[in-house]
Amino acid sequence: QVHLVESGGGLVQAEDSLRLSCAASGDTMCISTTGWYRQAPGKEREFVASITSGGIIKYGENTKGRFTISGDNAKNYVYLQMNTLKPEDTAVYYCRVEVRVHYGSRCWSLDSDYWGTGAPVTVSS
Repeated sequence: QVHLVESGGGLVQAEDSLRLSCAASGDTMCISTTGWYRQAPGKEREFVASITSGGIIKYGENTKGRFTISGDNAKNYVYLQMNTLKPEDTAVYYCRVEVRVHYGSRCWSLDSDYWGTGAPVTVSS
C-alpha cells in the first residue's frame, strides 16, 4: 500500500508561480512512475506530467514549457513547479503513482496504482 498526500495548492493571480508537492509513504520501494493529473470544473481529467524512477519525463500539451516536474527519491517527494499560471490552469491537481510488487529487494513487473485526494489550484485574472 502507498499513501499519497498533495500539498501546495491555493489561490493565486495570473502570471504567478506555484509549487505542488506529492509525498509518498508506505511501501514505496518499487514506485516506477509518478504523475500529475488535473480536473477543471465541468471538464474531463487531463494528464499534466510524469516522471519515472529512471528520470524519464513527459508533459501534457497544455502545460509543456511552463510546468516542470522533479523528484527527490531519498525523501519520496515529487514536485510540480508551475510558472506563468493562467486562469485555464484552475483545477484540482492529483498525484498518481504506479507501483510494482517486490520480493525482498527485487521489483517485479506486476503493477498497481494509487491516487492522492487532490490539491485545489485557483488562478484569478
